[in-house]
Amino acid sequence: MGRLADKVAIITGAASGFGEGMAKRFAEEGAMVVVADLNAKGTERVASEIGSAAYPVTADVSIKSDIDAMVAAALDQHGRIDILVNNAGYTYRNGDMLDVDEATFDLITAVNMKAIYFAALAVVPVMEKQGGGSIITTASTAGLRPRPGLTWYNASKGWAVTATKSMAVELAPKNIRVNCLCPVAGETGMLAQFMGEDTPEKRAQFRASIPLGRLSTPLDIANAALWLASDEAEFITGVALEVDGGRCV
Repeated sequence: MGRLADKVAIITGAASGFGEGMAKRFAEEGAMVVVADLNAKGTERVASEIGSAAYPVTADVSIKSDIDAMVAAALDQHGRIDILVNNAGYTYRNGDMLDVDEATFDLITAVNMKAIYFAALAVVPVMEKQGGGSIITTASTAGLRPRPGLTWYNASKGWAVTATKSMAVELAPKNIRVNCLCPVAGETGMLAQFMGEDTPEKRAQFRASIPLGRLSTPLDIANAALWLASDEAEFITGVALEVDGGRCV
């Protein structure tokens, strides 16, 4: 039996990067996975690579009706939702905070913040009726130890950490655990945005700031999420777990 046997998980932003890693790792451990993303072709690819344990859903997490439809699809397919991973995220290219236009700022807040609110509205009543569940959000080391150049992104991830802790306290009586992951930048499509440019020199500079000497990988984040989602972490809630090779020390 896998560590997530008989559990149903929704993972947003699952068409690539950390989300894809989580979807595949969760399925390996027995979960039925709803692979949700704005990228329809990406969700279909990841779901097909996983097989019958996965179901693709196209969803823009910044739109409440899409979140509601995603949750409805999970319930239609499986009748329950045990795990929700708010993994979808958005950033802009590292640079002057004053150069970020309002439309970009609004998208940051919609994807990195408001989507967590929309998801809670849709999923918490389901989990309460079932007798419990696990909500995990992909935050960032940027929310704990901000660096220049990504001010508004950093702030959104700090919000996610605080929301996680507050939700954990409020939802504990309902047996709903709420935690978040704080990864250091990794080998995903967003890396160039975080660094400003993706060059061997920039990568070497970034790796030098991580005591364990490398960037994170989707598998690193997936394994951390797997533990938080599993019954092994049944007494863990309100935690912002640093998955960062020591960068925040």
